[in-house]
Amino acid sequence: MDSISSGLVADVLYRLHQEAETADAPLMQAFVNEGTSREEMISQAIAAESRDLNEVYQRFGNNFLSVSPRFGRFLYMCARACKATCIVEFGSSMGISAIYMAAALRDMGGGRLIGTDLEPGKIERAQKNVAAAGLADLVDFRLGDARETLSSGVSEIDMVMLDGAFTLYLPILKLLEPHLKPGALIVGENAFEEASGYIDYVRDPQNGYLSLSLPFDPGRGNELTIKI
Repeated sequence: MDSISSGLVADVLYRLHQEAETADAPLMQAFVNEGTSREEMISQAIAAESRDLNEVYQRFGNNFLSVSPRFGRFLYMCARACKATCIVEFGSSMGISAIYMAAALRDMGGGRLIGTDLEPGKIERAQKNVAAAGLADLVDFRLGDARETLSSGVSEIDMVMLDGAFTLYLPILKLLEPHLKPGALIVGENAFEEASGYIDYVRDPQNGYLSLSLPFDPGRGNELTIKI
């Protein structure tokens, strides 16, 4: 059974990806018009997060900043490959990636996805979008700083999706580390080497991981890691 290729979930995802493209087009065009290089964009984002994390994400409150359909399919496949029953997502935004992963849980018989985001408006829209896909009973969205929202009520994690503040990837991973099952998958989107030390950490086998970059959306800093 594959609910992301046809039926209700697929229809909702198609609609949301269209909405995301429309909502984010002006922001993407602004980056193009400014002629900002990838390195400059990453540097500016890291500096902004370091100054005021809440202000940064309030500014992008109406932007999806979501995964691509191809990356979403990859998330679905990862969840099924590791037979996940518990998934944690840092940075849920409008819920597109949550739908892909929750669909995998449903297609395998059930489970739990814990998502978190700083923006109340995004959590509200994510809840509505997940409900529209018929997956609300599988998803627990938590509003607030993930360093607090994920500090309790989490155990026995099969898969982690990191797609929030660039500078918090390593702190969030370390927070969740005690709960990672052997063989747990960690997917980092926008896991930039310049931010937080996350890449150096997961690529060091002494820390208990094997990790490599992914060929999706070149330049986005996508990384797949397995807990060994």
